[in-house]
Amino acid sequence: MKQAASVLLAMLLSVVLTTAHADQTNPLPATIDNSIGMTMVLIPAGQFMMGTEESVAALRAAYPDYEEKRLQDLDDERPRHSVHITRPFYIGKTLVTVGQFAKFIAESGYVPESIRDKTGGYGYNPNYDSEKTERKDAFEGRNPKYSWRNPGFAQGDDHPVLNVSWNDAVALADWLSKKEHARYRLPTEAEWEYSCRAGTQTRYPNGDAPEGLSLIANTFDADAASNWPQFAGHALKSRDGFSFTSPVGSYPANAFGLYDMVGNAWEWTSDWYGEKTYAHSPLADPQGAPVGEVKVRRGGSWHTWSLYARCAFRNWNTTTTRYTLVGMRLVREVAPSGEH
Repeated sequence: MKQAASVLLAMLLSVVLTTAHADQTNPLPATIDNSIGMTMVLIPAGQFMMGTEESVAALRAAYPDYEEKRLQDLDDERPRHSVHITRPFYIGKTLVTVGQFAKFIAESGYVPESIRDKTGGYGYNPNYDSEKTERKDAFEGRNPKYSWRNPGFAQGDDHPVLNVSWNDAVALADWLSKKEHARYRLPTEAEWEYSCRAGTQTRYPNGDAPEGLSLIANTFDADAASNWPQFAGHALKSRDGFSFTSPVGSYPANAFGLYDMVGNAWEWTSDWYGEKTYAHSPLADPQGAPVGEVKVRRGGSWHTWSLYARCAFRNWNTTTTRYTLVGMRLVREVAPSGEH
């Protein structure tokens, strides 16, 4: 019995050593450039603390100009909990751009939801008065004149694509998966926050100070506030020259080499939203709520106030939502050993 156990142990050790040797001789490439111009960056497996442990009092001190209810409505970020990402994965170095999405449309023939259902998306209209509308939304829509091609302001091919629904994002991932024989998908909420933090545990990837956002992200600053003077009190004091989106990669990358993990455009994740998800989240590779009505989006946008651009902040929309602040970033899974 002992001899059999020893043999089995020796066999297992041999497999581990062989695998380790193979990993050393055939390391995964640090980046992969795909067929429509996306650069995918390898993110190692690892462990991190997800969410926040900050109290309402601590947030009140950091964000004194925010209404109390806004600070109290962040319980879904708690409890802060340990998460283990057990497998390495690739994630887009940047948000998916207008040019990359255009290549997908041209090659696949896919018709985005905002065009297919003829209801359009949302967009910026300087003559639009939100106070005269029922929802008091900052943007005009839905309107057929707005779509991924037109968010109401000029964009180049190197800007993040907007007005894309969760279903549009999944369609792009599925098409790339078939085209390249590799599995593309949206990141889980845990993978997204792990990638955003890149080893940090502060509010933002570069520290805790809200004004420090201006050094790393395109969020709501004095330039953007010029179009929304009613929100000027929540704008960063700095100016970056961008009243709307900026070309991807315009700001420094985080420690993983990823750009715009905070700001520029919100990013869809694969998870259903659950208000109490963190209270019973598994340690390894959490997938979010098993069912739900809305999908989680993360990261903030060019129009996002500093409180909502924190790494821990969670937001959500329906799968058919298309909005002038929401884009995407994809994951490409690492193929199991022996597959190509």
